[in-house]
Amino acid sequence: MNMFLEHFPDDNKQHGWVEVVCGSMFSGKTEELIRRLKRAEFANQKILLVKPAIDDRYHKENVVSHQGTSFTALAVKDSQAVLDIWKKEKVVAIDEAQFFDAGIVDVCNSLAEKGVRVIVAGLDMDFQGVPFGPMPQLLSIAEYVTKVHAICLSCGSLAQFSHRTGDAKEQVMVGAVEEYKPLCRSCFNKIAH
Repeated sequence: MNMFLEHFPDDNKQHGWVEVVCGSMFSGKTEELIRRLKRAEFANQKILLVKPAIDDRYHKENVVSHQGTSFTALAVKDSQAVLDIWKKEKVVAIDEAQFFDAGIVDVCNSLAEKGVRVIVAGLDMDFQGVPFGPMPQLLSIAEYVTKVHAICLSCGSLAQFSHRTGDAKEQVMVGAVEEYKPLCRSCFNKIAH
């Protein structure tokens, strides 16, 4: 099975749908989001890429992966702003969806109902290993879900947990390699308990 399968309806009707790319920190979520956007760009499809204003780790506007791949984006303060700036682009992508308010689910549904291909990327679990923000609802409404994995920095297995290396307890803490490391279930449970 091809893990990068992208299905497009083959009739002439205007269809919209929601795709979710999820996984832990350092699993390649943003790389996969940008890969899909570059394919759409090559096909001359109009694209809107948004990210939450809180995520300014690498750039204030652009979406930038941990590997340095970049794509032009608009930073927005909340989910409603996505609809406010949408100018009928055929593809709308949302990075770091876990940081958005619960309204992002309705925004994605609304866009898909208007014939838009909606691509969402985000952490499915927070640093405690529990579902993160609106991600469970986004996974539920999506036609297509891709779960990507990092490599466990303790044992080398596939990792799906984002372990926070510091003592901060707040759920939302934007960070990178200094604050988080990917772990498999076994290694995460050894540290977390």
